[in-house]
Amino acid sequence: MTNNTIDPHHMRHALLLAQRALGTTAPNPAVGCVVVSPDGIVLGRGRTAPGGRPHAEVLALAEAGEGARGATAYVTLEPCSHTGQTPPCAEALIAAGIAKVVVAVGDPDPRVNGRGLAMLRAAGIVVIEGIGQKEAAELNAGFFLKIRENRPLVTLKIAQSLDGRSATATGESQWITGEPARAYGHLLRARHDAILIGSGTAEADDPMLTCRLPGLEDRSPLRVVLDSRLKLSPWSKLAQTAQTLPTLVFAAEGHNENNAGALLACGIDVITVARDAIGRPRLEEVLASLAARGITRLLVEGGASVHASFLDRGMADRLEVFSSPLVLGGSGRPAVETLSAFSLAEAPRFKITGRRSLGADLLVSYARGE
Repeated sequence: MTNNTIDPHHMRHALLLAQRALGTTAPNPAVGCVVVSPDGIVLGRGRTAPGGRPHAEVLALAEAGEGARGATAYVTLEPCSHTGQTPPCAEALIAAGIAKVVVAVGDPDPRVNGRGLAMLRAAGIVVIEGIGQKEAAELNAGFFLKIRENRPLVTLKIAQSLDGRSATATGESQWITGEPARAYGHLLRARHDAILIGSGTAEADDPMLTCRLPGLEDRSPLRVVLDSRLKLSPWSKLAQTAQTLPTLVFAAEGHNENNAGALLACGIDVITVARDAIGRPRLEEVLASLAARGITRLLVEGGASVHASFLDRGMADRLEVFSSPLVLGGSGRPAVETLSAFSLAEAPRFKITGRRSLGADLLVSYARGE
């Protein structure tokens, strides 16, 4: 391995560790750290622990022990420089005797924002920036959005036929996609902090919105329902399991007060926000409220009108589109309801970031275009 490939190689290791922490670290970012000896031996590694503590650097240094002295630390995000629930990670790296720190991307948190790197350099540590920057920024895009725009990253999950239909004319939709695609959908749930549906989907499907992949059952995200008139049944699966699985319902002003008490008794947190132009909960307030609760990554599973609302407001950052090899025709229900765009220039645009086959189905991933 040459000098030009050593740093990217170990940073890829750290990025893979960080990826495994997605969906478990909110409100903190998902960070990976690898400590490597001067002769290239991995001495310690860590990723941000569930709930955000301990940090990746602390875990990697603990595993490396005395071997960390003179070693290199590869970190996917700038080490923190402030004292919160734990001391600064920059200080931990200095105290451990680390000689070199390779950082993928800076931390925009105002409490850090270059101060962590400055602390390391002031202590005589060699600091290299930008190795794996694009991948690290993508991995923590939700954390960055929460800081910069006071909202989480929003991903729309859409399951559709080849002609863009999510259900038959009678509403039959289970199951358009096959088992491998549905399993991947559960993996998406595990990688997000919260999952959101509209009241129509809640009523029609009576879902649990949990992660049911073997070994990841404890990774179920916070459950969120947009329910303008507050009509969610207290006998729904969401309400009946709210005591053990945290659940929020966002209602619009002027909602059904009679149902609020029953939902509150079930353990659901009911939040009232302003109405938008067509009477639905105002998305800006919904996302700000979720960000205030530490949510950095939100998965939106529908339905079609909810998808359209996020697209219309320019708040859909990612799309995960599962297409099944069947055609439902014009009488089928669309995967996305009518948008406000009247011309091609006004239409939301996305770029393809990945493709994968899942059994007979195809998953295409998109990111919002510039």
